[in-house]
Amino acid sequence: MTQNIPVPLWLLILILAFAATSFASNFLFPSVRWFFRRRIERWVARLNERLDRKIDIFKLAERQDRIARLVYDPQVLAAVTEHAAEAGIPPSVAFEEARQYAREIVPGFSTTLYFGVAIRLAKWLTRRLYRVRFGKIDAALQGIDPQATVVFVMNHRSNMDYVLVTWLVSGRASISYAVGEWARVWPFSRFIRALGAYFIRRGSKNTLYRRVLARYVQMATAEGITQAIFPEGGLSLDGRVGPARLGLLSYMMAGFDPAGRDVVFVPVGLNYDRVLEDGILTAAAASGTRRFRVNPFSAVWFGALAILRFAFLRFNGFGTAAAAFGQPISLRDHLQHFPEAAPDALGEKLMASIARVVPVLPVSLVAAAVQEGQDGLVERASALADRLSALGAEMKFAPQGIEATVQEGLALLIARGILAVDGTPIAAQHALLAFYAASVQQHLILSST
Repeated sequence: MTQNIPVPLWLLILILAFAATSFASNFLFPSVRWFFRRRIERWVARLNERLDRKIDIFKLAERQDRIARLVYDPQVLAAVTEHAAEAGIPPSVAFEEARQYAREIVPGFSTTLYFGVAIRLAKWLTRRLYRVRFGKIDAALQGIDPQATVVFVMNHRSNMDYVLVTWLVSGRASISYAVGEWARVWPFSRFIRALGAYFIRRGSKNTLYRRVLARYVQMATAEGITQAIFPEGGLSLDGRVGPARLGLLSYMMAGFDPAGRDVVFVPVGLNYDRVLEDGILTAAAASGTRRFRVNPFSAVWFGALAILRFAFLRFNGFGTAAAAFGQPISLRDHLQHFPEAAPDALGEKLMASIARVVPVLPVSLVAAAVQEGQDGLVERASALADRLSALGAEMKFAPQGIEATVQEGLALLIARGILAVDGTPIAAQHALLAFYAASVQQHLILSST
């Protein structure tokens, strides 16, 4: 019983490693997790005191718990049974397929990463790139039931939209975005998921996937999670607000209980004096396909130039980035007035509201005025601004007046290579000029309909 048993050194190290791992996993790690969990819960409680839209417990739950809750939901289990019967596969195989979809869709959420890192990074990056002019978000949210689920619906102008809107509502709520497959690139995907975003496969025809996604959206909406969606389903190729794709909207309507929590849609119009992806978007529009082919060498070169400009303080920014808010639309009120309303009617109503509040900026005003002719640019821009003002359009101009606004927009278009130094259009850049003028033209078209 007391005799020594010689063992190789490597085996002793292995035994000690297993013992240490067992101690850590069974005693140390749970205690550490409990300690930090308690600290996070207290911090979130203090944070909720200053947020208009509180962080819901569903969002703070462990990701694995939310995945389990989704895959064992009765509607998902019914979809699994139907899929197994249709595909002629064992139910266990269909269930594992649904579990994989749930893992792909369900986000994580880190309050520390979101409020401590993401918002600060969003503010820093946006301020470095643009002069930011926001509408009054307090007025937009005023009067909305605190228990209602708020869904910000926006035009998709640029991938900067995510950054801009994260900052925009930073003092009022944490937003859960629906993001496309472009963001599913490791390690970027881990960061995006930790911010509460959920991935969707746009255009997927897989019935089981669509039903799992629909159920997640309905559960998140019913729990009151503040969301942000881009109903267009992709970046605008021509600068206009396009029609809505009805996937997410139809899921929300299908899962809506009029006797439960209301869903309030807040239209948001976004615009930029310089859309970073403008050349890619106009090229895609010309080719008739949404396959964006980005030259990696061009992307690296663009990034390197931006870093050099930052470092040597020679970067004056890309002009103005702006956001404006439309009248909130209650889903409960909408269905009371139109009880048989289909998702497409709601989609049309939302997209029209968004288009009406897309801000007019110096570049868009000058681009629209230039398309009418080069002579008397200030006078034409002034007349155009008067027409837009009479229509109630949101205008984010230079505070010094219309002449300063025209000079600001003209300088940016010349620097971009869209106009020559004398203000005449460059033929090769006609598509870009039309791209920036489109938001103004859409305002004029809406007024005539």
